[in-house]
Amino acid sequence: MKSTQFTRRGFGRMSALLGAGATLPFYNEAAMAQLSMIGPLPADAVKINANENPLGPCRAAADAICSVVAKGGRYMYEETFSFAKTLAEQEGVKPNYVIPYAGSSDPLHRVVLSFTSPAKSFVMGDPGYEAGDRAARVTGAKTIRVPLTKNYEHDVEAMAKADPNAGVIYICNPNNPTGTLTPKSKIEWLVANKPKGSIVLVDEAYLHFSSATAVSDMIAADKDVIILRTFSKLYGMAGLRAGAAIGRPDLLAKLQAYGAGALPLTGMVGAHVSLKEKGLVAERKKIVGDIRTDVFEYLDKNKFSFVRSESNKFMVDVKRPGGEIVKAMAAQKVFIGRVWPAWPTHVRVSIGTKDEMAKFKAAFSKVMAA
Repeated sequence: MKSTQFTRRGFGRMSALLGAGATLPFYNEAAMAQLSMIGPLPADAVKINANENPLGPCRAAADAICSVVAKGGRYMYEETFSFAKTLAEQEGVKPNYVIPYAGSSDPLHRVVLSFTSPAKSFVMGDPGYEAGDRAARVTGAKTIRVPLTKNYEHDVEAMAKADPNAGVIYICNPNNPTGTLTPKSKIEWLVANKPKGSIVLVDEAYLHFSSATAVSDMIAADKDVIILRTFSKLYGMAGLRAGAAIGRPDLLAKLQAYGAGALPLTGMVGAHVSLKEKGLVAERKKIVGDIRTDVFEYLDKNKFSFVRSESNKFMVDVKRPGGEIVKAMAAQKVFIGRVWPAWPTHVRVSIGTKDEMAKFKAAFSKVMAA
């Protein structure tokens, strides 16, 4: 793959931003925290605010990570290349269509930095994952928020029409924070009808929890699409950092200008082993799905209004300013997620273990009755 260098104009723009006190989003630790860092917690606290997987890495991945630590004095780039090769094989694309990263937030920011500008906007669903908007601010791009449909899907027709000069159209599927799906057929329509020159960025961070179908075939067909994958969610490696961008080599080459260096050996080894662990996705999908179903039955029984999700999180309408409930739940040592401006009375709740969700139900009933 041909590497991309900074253009003089691009370098000047980045220098000006840094000189003005800005920081690149993918180097900004506060931005990466995504508002989920809540400080030291009591030992008996329930932390279900950041869409993490309390199961952690699978046993095979954990064993591989432990065994490779002694080799941490070496870069061992070959582990990264082996991981990329296996992922490419599983997705049905050529090896040079995959670039590994330390999670998916890094390539998400890079895509926005590469394909947006003051003249090329960033289009996203609302409510939606906010990281892309922060990157758009760095490039001076306008962010256009398009409300989800009544079925909580991305409104692909409205997104396609939002700006004839759109740079990136972002689809998180299943969506964060709602956990709802946009049918693949509608994403295909968007790719076929988007503004010329724009990129459709499909974030599949939560794909494996759901019935959604990956859009890797669009990559294999050389469409203007980039996929994001992470091992932070179903694979339980949020703190270990492993992920990838999948797309045409000419598109991925633009991302390389924004940083370089060896990736975490532990993350690469853990991700590679996880990919090869047969039955892991189905097993964890069922675990999370069964717990989610139990929580939804509780919400239905108690007549709470919520959005049915196919992910490891959901949105519940508390019928009052959501921040009040977040604080009240924290007082019960149950830390739930945040509130989106588009839905001020909804709060996001992540799916934890069976015991954690039992504590959530008890605390939620108490808080909502107060």
